[in-house]
Amino acid sequence: MIADAWTKATPPGAAVGAGYMTIRNEGGAAVRLLGGETVAAERVEIHTMAMDGGVMSMRPVEGGLEVSGGGALELKPGGMHLMLIGLKQAFGEGESVPLTLVFDGGVRVETALAVRAMGGGHDH
Repeated sequence: MIADAWTKATPPGAAVGAGYMTIRNEGGAAVRLLGGETVAAERVEIHTMAMDGGVMSMRPVEGGLEVSGGGALELKPGGMHLMLIGLKQAFGEGESVPLTLVFDGGVRVETALAVRAMGGGHDH
């Protein structure tokens, strides 16, 4: 189950955006989020943010993220998140960005990111 899926509006010409949400695994077995797909960008990657010597850095997550059986995974600003790379157009506030989450075992879950206003929090 996907809850509170959103992204921030982007300025014209932006190359990247980010996706945030809570993924709840209502099954008994763990599942692994491998990435995603959207018509709005060339590719979707899972990224993490970390402080290294006082500098914030983003890095792709290799091998995906596990969501334990009965557990939840929160993708949020300043932490694990989806990077939408190679945006095909700017995201406008109030719009919706279609997104397919890809899990291990070929499981695909359709959702959409609600576009919220720019500013505040973590920007890319």
